[in-house]
Amino acid sequence: MKKLIYAACALTLTSCGAGKETANKNVDYSAKYAKTITAKDLGKHLFIYASDEFEGRNTGEPGQKKAVEYLKNFYISQGIASPLGGDDYFQEVPSEYLSNNRRGMQLKDSENVVAYIKGTEKPDEIVVISAHLDHEGVKDGKIYNGADDDGSGTVTILEIAEAFKKAADAGKGPKRSILFLHVTGEEKGLLGSKYYTENPIFPLANTVTDLNIDMVGRIDDRHKEDPNYVYLIGSDKLSTELHNISEEVNKKYMNINLDYKYNDENDPNRFYYRSDHYNFAKHNIPIIFYFNGTHADYHQPTDTPDKINYELLENRARLVFHTAWEVANREARLVVDKAE
Repeated sequence: MKKLIYAACALTLTSCGAGKETANKNVDYSAKYAKTITAKDLGKHLFIYASDEFEGRNTGEPGQKKAVEYLKNFYISQGIASPLGGDDYFQEVPSEYLSNNRRGMQLKDSENVVAYIKGTEKPDEIVVISAHLDHEGVKDGKIYNGADDDGSGTVTILEIAEAFKKAADAGKGPKRSILFLHVTGEEKGLLGSKYYTENPIFPLANTVTDLNIDMVGRIDDRHKEDPNYVYLIGSDKLSTELHNISEEVNKKYMNINLDYKYNDENDPNRFYYRSDHYNFAKHNIPIIFYFNGTHADYHQPTDTPDKINYELLENRARLVFHTAWEVANREARLVVDKAE
């Protein structure tokens, strides 16, 4: 059986050169998964290899010093790797990549896209509405359309922006400023949102919340009988007030079933850590992640526009708009009562 080596350029603005399934004949400790993570304080890379054969192992090749000490190689079982994202998060690269950390990597320029509406009364306080504009692109000649992931979030931001702009043009603009943030590189490791939070246009101390929209156009298997739903993740993790506002707004305007299944800290999917809101949450900025769950077309070329449920997409967009409107126009700023 061929052993595969995978890597994701998680936190550096790079793209990995992908190859087909590659037998690793030279490295007998090859892993099914590998992920590069920037060790921010030391400026080095940590390679995490994951395979069932690595149960309990945490040193490098024979003769190497301890991996943890040198931040070079660390070995974990696939059971540990799975909650970190598994096949949905890691990317395949040729086995030769492991012999040279830079081989197979190319620096790429990529841009976040932002739009801004200045608040009428509290312009220095910023409400961020985010979605990612990238997807998998073309691989092996197949177009990965990304209609749900995250075309649905992309068009939702555009519709919400249009509604806020019409209100502003009519002299009824929001009290707080709104930043519509289209981030790049989400599929490569939340790169665009990481870049923004490390190089913010507006101070993070002035950022009230991030409402993040990532996959809101489909129905998952759990809700085929009752499709009027959306998963909410993270609404209560930093601000009880944000969670309560979200609930109240939904009851007042939309009556969507707000499903908190994936908000459970013990959920093995760990979706809270897997989209762009997390880079804001790391800075104690309250967030809500709007999500319809995964489906058979997730990260496949078959994620096409004809499979979007546009009525559901509209309803979920309205929910985000009403929540953002309420947060932007409240007299007092959101209270962060669960800061980490």
